[in-house]
Amino acid sequence: MQGRSFYAEIKKPRWAPPARIFAPVWTILYVLIALSYGHVGYLFFTGQIVFITALPFALNLIFNLAYSPIQFVLRNYVLGSLDIVLILATLVWEMLVIYPFVPWVAFINIPYLLWVSFATVLQLAVMELNAK
Repeated sequence: MQGRSFYAEIKKPRWAPPARIFAPVWTILYVLIALSYGHVGYLFFTGQIVFITALPFALNLIFNLAYSPIQFVLRNYVLGSLDIVLILATLVWEMLVIYPFVPWVAFINIPYLLWVSFATVLQLAVMELNAK
């Protein structure tokens, strides 16, 4: 896997998790994301929530999908760092806007928030350690 070999090659802080941790964590998170984002999509398309409430979910998904190509194909630490900060920001935004309508959607995204918070710090550390 290209991402795994790239992760092994780069300088990382001592506290960085091994590459084998990422796949199981993201598998669990993607199940939670699919459940919560699917429900938000359903609410939007049935007119139960407005576009501005669904917007951060759509943006988060776009930023999330862009991260791996930016980081592991382009190997651009600066854009990867910007992207993960946008993932974190849209995640917080979505949790805040959906809570009044469907609190369980906000709560189910807490593990995602915790992981992305950690991943943001890790990404910023990797960017710093690998700056040329």
